[in-house]
Amino acid sequence: MGLRERKKEKTRLAILDAAIDLFLEQGYDSTTVDQIAGAVEISPRTFFRYFTSKDHLALWFHDHGEEIMLETLRDRPLDEPPFTSLTHALRAVLRDMQDSTAEDAARFLKLRRLLDENPHLFGLSVARGAATERRLAEEVAARRGVDVTTDQRTHLIVAFAMATMRVGFECPRPDMTAVQNIARQLDEAIDLAQNAFRPDWDT
Repeated sequence: MGLRERKKEKTRLAILDAAIDLFLEQGYDSTTVDQIAGAVEISPRTFFRYFTSKDHLALWFHDHGEEIMLETLRDRPLDEPPFTSLTHALRAVLRDMQDSTAEDAARFLKLRRLLDENPHLFGLSVARGAATERRLAEEVAARRGVDVTTDQRTHLIVAFAMATMRVGFECPRPDMTAVQNIARQLDEAIDLAQNAFRPDWDT
């Protein structure tokens, strides 16, 4: 990453951290973009160069996870069974969590708390997850040489993979004091999913 890219990433994270703290301190609905920008000493116009809205900012982890999964999926061998490729994508997200810095971990836990405390954001999170499933289905369908609009197997493959992630994050409700606790539970869910299907079910 070059100097310019590092500076942009530093600004992006500064905006994100300031916003999360304001959301948790004074409430999501009560926090304005102007307040977030002021906390980082930038203009609202600069804020919108990094995030399209408060909602976009609050769902940052979804964007980050989707990027990791899509990049991993695209790097997997084309002849690999699609669910196997998706489990590698899930494990890439897991590794990202396991390798997180203290700052990354604190940011993730704060975002989880923010979603828990705001039903509106939780609903947006579900919708954002559905968008990720559609993008993953497009990738899987292309790898399988089928039409994503008509092939049910493709959508089931992706749905099973994403259900694995949801179970890993939520069932049972993990101890939210450390990212490693959530990562361990996700690891267990992936193992369960890999052992649950007969070979070649996804071909």
